[in-house]
Amino acid sequence: MNPVERIVLQPWMEEPPTRKVMAALRAAGSPARFVGGSVRDALLGRPVLDIDIATPEPPDRVMALLAAAGIKTVPTGLAHGTVTAVVKPRHFEVTTLRRDVETDGRHATVAFTDDWAADASRRDFTMNALFLDSEGRIYDPLGGLPDLRAGYVRFVGDPASRIREDVLRILRFYRFLARYGKGEPDRAARAACRALANLLPTLSAERVATEFLKLLGVPDPLPVLGIMAEDGVLPILLPEATNLPRLAALLPLEPEADPLRRLGALLRGDGEAVGRRLKLSNDQVDRLAALSDPPWPVDPVGDASAQRRALHHLGPQRYGDLLLLRISETGEKGRLESLFAAAGAWKPRVFPLRGADLLEAGLPPGPEMGGLLAAIEAWWEENDFQPDRAACLARLAEIQGQA
Repeated sequence: MNPVERIVLQPWMEEPPTRKVMAALRAAGSPARFVGGSVRDALLGRPVLDIDIATPEPPDRVMALLAAAGIKTVPTGLAHGTVTAVVKPRHFEVTTLRRDVETDGRHATVAFTDDWAADASRRDFTMNALFLDSEGRIYDPLGGLPDLRAGYVRFVGDPASRIREDVLRILRFYRFLARYGKGEPDRAARAACRALANLLPTLSAERVATEFLKLLGVPDPLPVLGIMAEDGVLPILLPEATNLPRLAALLPLEPEADPLRRLGALLRGDGEAVGRRLKLSNDQVDRLAALSDPPWPVDPVGDASAQRRALHHLGPQRYGDLLLLRISETGEKGRLESLFAAAGAWKPRVFPLRGADLLEAGLPPGPEMGGLLAAIEAWWEENDFQPDRAACLARLAEIQGQA
C-alpha cells in the first residue's frame, strides 16, 4: 500500500511520548501508523486529543516491544487486539490489524492480520480507514481522504451489511455526520439507518450512552438530532428526547459544551429514569435527575441573596445547570455573565450550629430538637449566612424564651 499524500509534521506527532511509542513499536521492523480520530482531525487542522495506533504486530508482541522500551502497558482489550501504552501525559491505544471472522450485531470475533487493506475494509466509514505514519505520509486504501475533505460520511461497502455487523454503527453514522458532515448526507446510509433502527434496543445501554453523549458534545448537534428524529432513530433510541427547542435555546448560552446538561435540556420527563436506563454513573444520574422538567429552584431575576441561597442548596455546578435551563425557558439572560461569575467565586457556607450545641443548651434529643435546629438554620439563611455561632446561640435562646 503506497502513500497518497504527505503532510507537514504536526506538534502532537513530534512530542517525545509519541516518538517513544512509535519507535518502540517499529523496533522489530514492522510499520506502525496512526489511525482513527487523530488522523481525521490532523488532516482537517483540528486539535488532536486521543491518539490511536495500528500495527501488524500481535498483542503479546506489542506488549513485549513496549515493555522493552520501558513503557507501561495496560491490556485494555486483548481479545480484540488493543493495548494501552502510557507515556505521561499521553495514553495511546495500540491495536493489531484485524479482520472479522464472525459478527452478530453487537460483538465481532476477529483474527489478527498483517494486511492493512483488510483492516481498512472492516472499518465503518471510509474516513475512518485512513492511516498516517510518523513521517506524515497518508495511506488511503478506500478513498476516505476525498470523503473527509468533502464532509461526506460514507460507509465502507453496503451500509445495511455494515450496520448488521454492528448496530452501534447507526449512532456512529449520525455522530460522524454531526462532527464531520457537510451538505446533504448519504442517502443510502440514511435509508439503512431508518430500515434497521428497530435493532437499536439490542445494544448495551453503556455503548448507547457513550456514543450519544459524544454526539451531544459536538459544537452544534441540533441539525443531526433533527435528522435522527426525521429518520425515526431518535424516538427508538431515546423517546424522551423531544425538547429540541429547549436545547436550541440552551446552546448559545453555554460557556462550554456539556453533553450531560444538553441531554437534560433535550429530555421531557424523568431524567433519573433515563439515566438509570442508560446505566450512567450515580453522579451522572443525580445530575440528570436535577435537570428534569421545570420548575427549577433558580430565579435569574432574584436578588443577590436569593442567588446565594440557591448556590448554598445546589452547589455551583447544579446551580449553573439549572440557571442555564431556566434562562433557556424564560429568555431572561441579561444577568447571565454576572451570575456565572458569582457562582465561580462561591465558597460554601457552613451553618455554625450542630446538634451538640442544642444538647449543651439542655434540649433533649429527638424530633423537637431537629425541628429547632432547622428553624435556626432557616433564619441563618434568611439573614444571608451572616449570623455567627454566637448570634445563632442567641437566636436559640430567644426561641426558647418564646416557648
